[in-house]
Amino acid sequence: MEDENRGQRSEFTSNSQQPINSTMINFNALLRNEGLDPAEVKLVRHQDKRIKGRPTPYQIWRAADGKFNLYQRIQTEPKFQGSKLLASFLATPLDETLFVGLYEVGDLGKAPPGLTDPISGHDVSGYHFYSLTLSSRMSDYCGRLVIDWGQGFRAWVQNAWKQEKPVIEIRRTFSDPPFPGFLNFRERLSALSAVPISWRQTLSAVRGIYLLVCPETGGRYVGLASGEAGFWGRWEDYAASGHGGNRRMIDIPNSDYQVTILEVASSSASLNELNEMESRWKEKLMTRGKFGLNAN
Repeated sequence: MEDENRGQRSEFTSNSQQPINSTMINFNALLRNEGLDPAEVKLVRHQDKRIKGRPTPYQIWRAADGKFNLYQRIQTEPKFQGSKLLASFLATPLDETLFVGLYEVGDLGKAPPGLTDPISGHDVSGYHFYSLTLSSRMSDYCGRLVIDWGQGFRAWVQNAWKQEKPVIEIRRTFSDPPFPGFLNFRERLSALSAVPISWRQTLSAVRGIYLLVCPETGGRYVGLASGEAGFWGRWEDYAASGHGGNRRMIDIPNSDYQVTILEVASSSASLNELNEMESRWKEKLMTRGKFGLNAN
């Protein structure tokens, strides 16, 4: 069925100096305002959670090193056929749907020998390999426009003219979601790779005591982050191995621990003081012996 509004133009502009609540506007209206036909556009929402500990599409886009465009050029199926333009969106750490650019769809070829996927790290030689060029059109909206993708997250490629995606917000500038605070921070190990880079920097700058909780058994482990890379550096060990080298956690396979912060140490705290803080929390939460996962 044809969209009866196809070809009409909206008078909406992106020159506002304030964040805009735009729930009455849809993404197709913005395309038409740019003189673009939604029938020539495919909508793509990238959210790749295949491999724990690997970067997310959001992270490689934020790195701005060209890997994001390489990532979306590689496809196992020719998903972008029949379109001239690709409107790319990303799932943010808060599960928003953020617009990150309009791409011109060029020729379809095969991935060259030895090419690896920037997300999975797997060899993708011979996969479908699109020519995608970032367009300057709609660049003002990049990193600022948030839409409601709807419930069909599995349908990550959709035809624009069939979808009236409501615009939730157009922000003044792009920024990562605000850090929730040390004592409010709570994530699963598998989700750590998706947190914003600015959060990583914050978590790398401080030391202290953290808590891991096994979601299957409720088993608790109190740990100390005392290295130069702070909490983040210690948690990277867990994300990579699943147990961080802790003896009583090695026997719990594939447990996606929840990680939280119990106490942040002062920058002047000595190693002895940090060890005392850790010991106090082990006693408070009874994480030694049968009630917890601490071996000492």
